[in-house]
Amino acid sequence: MSSFEDRKKSFEKKFAHDEEMQFKISAKKNKYIAEWVSNLLGFDDEKKDNYVKEVIKADFAEAGDEDVFRKIKNDLKDKNINDNLIREKMKELNEKAKSDFM
Repeated sequence: MSSFEDRKKSFEKKFAHDEEMQFKISAKKNKYIAEWVSNLLGFDDEKKDNYVKEVIKADFAEAGDEDVFRKIKNDLKDKNINDNLIREKMKELNEKAKSDFM
């Protein structure tokens, strides 16, 4: 095998690994944000577990975090939580999720 082919395979493996890590980080971040919202809404353990699944599922609607943000914003509308707080919490919990895998 040529060094070019070796290098190509190496890049492909790295790309696959990076994509897998990003998926895991995103899922963990969504779990953390769902737990935060669940606590604000006073959910019991069963309802919290279901809510975590809902938030993770919501993330598959489109690329990026806007789908999750809209769901959370809608779910918290009666709590008067402003957009900046939600976005800051999402950012904070994304960093926490990253550190879980580093």
